[in-house]
Amino acid sequence: MLFIVKVMRTLQIMSSHHIVKDNQEPALIIANGASCSSELLQQLLEWSPFVLALDGAAVRLLEQNIRFDAWIGDFDSGAVIDESAFIKMGSIERILAPDQNKTDLHKGIEFLISKGHVAANIIWATGKRADHTFNNMALLCHYHDQITLRIIDDYSRVYPLPKSFQKWYPKGTQLSLIPIGKANGISTQNLRYPLTNDSLELPHKLGISNEVVHDGFVEILYTDGDLLMLECLD
Repeated sequence: MLFIVKVMRTLQIMSSHHIVKDNQEPALIIANGASCSSELLQQLLEWSPFVLALDGAAVRLLEQNIRFDAWIGDFDSGAVIDESAFIKMGSIERILAPDQNKTDLHKGIEFLISKGHVAANIIWATGKRADHTFNNMALLCHYHDQITLRIIDDYSRVYPLPKSFQKWYPKGTQLSLIPIGKANGISTQNLRYPLTNDSLELPHKLGISNEVVHDGFVEILYTDGDLLMLECLD
């Protein structure tokens, strides 16, 4: 079933009119790390059919008059919500998820999976605390078979690679391959530092700052393990 989505995320004029299938376009998870540029935030808000705020991020969004659809966490961040601002935003679902063995990002991803979302972009998930940044990136691989996930900030795009990957890039694009643990049987094409049936292992051997040789498709194959792609935009 197709339907028209109109997204009005801020009190400023910002709307999107486009046709999407139910839950097919990526949802947006907003964590509580370092902010991205307003341009990137606005772009993602405009094209996201569902926006989920993680715990303390809700306060920051309300301060900027940015509407979100749901708010999840154990609500232990100490954040003080302006209830009048919350009410002004309209119907926002509150999801209490008290499990202390999971981070708020764990809970947010699992909530989207339970609602049938097949993909999600994640912002404000890097910067500030290094332990949160590392955990957030590693966590992508845990849910790789259930939902397509991508962490985005102003400088990078981070996502887990399938065992067979192909994507077109312009010459000179900086790419890094980071294993979570160990990844084996890695072979690449169209990268300046090629790999042929090789292995990468954290922290001993990483594929940092590789580069696309010429305009065209980059191909990456590997046999086992978990491998993150970092598209570096700086």
